[in-house]
Amino acid sequence: MPVHHAVEAGASWLRALRVYTAVLVPGMLAWEAVQLPLYTLWRDGTPGEIAFAVVHCTLGDGLIGVAALAWALFMVGDESWPAAGSMRVLVATVMIAAAYTIYSEWLNVEVRSTWSYADAMPRLPWIGTGLAPLLQWIVVPPLALFAARRAEQRHLIT
Repeated sequence: MPVHHAVEAGASWLRALRVYTAVLVPGMLAWEAVQLPLYTLWRDGTPGEIAFAVVHCTLGDGLIGVAALAWALFMVGDESWPAAGSMRVLVATVMIAAAYTIYSEWLNVEVRSTWSYADAMPRLPWIGTGLAPLLQWIVVPPLALFAARRAEQRHLIT
């Protein structure tokens, strides 16, 4: 591969990762804020505790989202991403993030009691995971990946 093509491919990945993260983190912040009433913290926490939880969880979600994408790219991506193979990467990202969420929710709700669900939290009957945190990973990362792909397509056109 000529040097200028390698630079363009690297710039493409970097641009896509930046857009993904720039959409993912605010999306996670919004989701965390909206789902707060589904946790007992909303009822029992102080304003400071609630604010800390939202910031802490949003930053953690950002790290999980970037790590899930990195693992997906490692497992099913290739050097042409995001121009090609984006659906494989999207599916793998969601599967990795959802699997981690199921484990994390079980660990933190059932084992460690780090947080707890309010009665209003819909739960998956066979595993007990809250539906809202699982849907978060089915909705927000794909939106961020679609935004990254669209930004890359616009860049290639201009």
